[in-house]
Amino acid sequence: MNTRTRQNSHNPALLGAFWFGIQMVWGALLGISLQSRSVEFYPHDAVRAYNELAISGACVAAVTQIVAGIISDRRRKNGSRRLEFYACGAIVGAAAVIWFYLAPDFRQLAAALLVLQLGLNIAIGPYQAAIPDFVEDAQLGGASAWMAALQSLGNVAGALAASFLKSAAAVGAAIAGALLAGFAVTAAHVRNLEPLAKPATPLRITRVFTDLFISRALMYVGFYTLLGYLYFYVARLMRGDPKANVGELLVTFLASAAIGAAIAGRAAGRFDRRAVAAAGGGMFICALVAFLFSKTAVELFGAAALAGAAWGIFLTADWALGCALLPRGSLATAMGVWNLALLIPQILAPSIVGAVLSALHALQSPDAARVAFIIACGEVAAGVAWLKRLPGAASKSA
Repeated sequence: MNTRTRQNSHNPALLGAFWFGIQMVWGALLGISLQSRSVEFYPHDAVRAYNELAISGACVAAVTQIVAGIISDRRRKNGSRRLEFYACGAIVGAAAVIWFYLAPDFRQLAAALLVLQLGLNIAIGPYQAAIPDFVEDAQLGGASAWMAALQSLGNVAGALAASFLKSAAAVGAAIAGALLAGFAVTAAHVRNLEPLAKPATPLRITRVFTDLFISRALMYVGFYTLLGYLYFYVARLMRGDPKANVGELLVTFLASAAIGAAIAGRAAGRFDRRAVAAAGGGMFICALVAFLFSKTAVELFGAAALAGAAWGIFLTADWALGCALLPRGSLATAMGVWNLALLIPQILAPSIVGAVLSALHALQSPDAARVAFIIACGEVAAGVAWLKRLPGAASKSA
């Protein structure tokens, strides 16, 4: 009886606090700081510099998550709650993000990014196993909504810090502090939870796993295409400070994503999660089209709000699908492999766009970002179509 009580005593807000801190890092870097620092060091070739940073960082992240996931599952068999991985990621990540913002040249910037990716991804795979480790199937929809909402709120906080704090040291300190604080809150909570089951089986790559992976990867390629090239699009279209303009758009996007996640939480717990994810993807395509035809600030903010709500809906369903369909017997390894569907798109998005722009001799064209958004529409549409291959019964709550 005591074990049962402890298993059901999880608090999704406390469990997701570390996710807020992690996503604050990515909210600052992936939408604003990678691009702005690329412009700082290579003002006439910023798109190429950004592509190099994004691709190299994602490669490190992909390898790190797989290795950390395998080791983490082995540690779980010996009773670990995976907290040592959380701690390593928080400490290394906090130091690296400060280095990133203080880096005096492009080489140090790139090195700081690689260390940051290494540190955070030691934690991410093991940490994402927390929901299926401690949350029962009937509560996956609500827990997934919390994680999606905290992801969006963390991204908002990161975008605000990167856009409006004037000192680079202040930006780095604010993000590092949030990362460490989030770790402390989640770690204190996890110490008092009893895992639902101990992992005991090796990961098997099944057809369901493969289809789940591919559908997620296609959706994220489209997302990272929008996120990566929004800065360059807005810099051309809007007057004023590009960092501030993009920061305001991202806040709109991410606040809307939190609302979308909250709305989708109940739907993901009651209905076919494939349909919920597909609805989010369809709305996201509409938002990309709206970006393409936007000519005023009002239109841009409207497109950002629609895109954010759509992404929040997809994120909630995506979390719920992963928690329901991934094997509980090898959670962190499965999460590490599944997260390649998030990390590989960080490599593919700039690679695909870069290849197309190179073929069109348009890498330095003012219409480069517009081409990127057209590509993103096709990527997300393919992801929505692939969702139909997932099993219907397993995609619904019990």
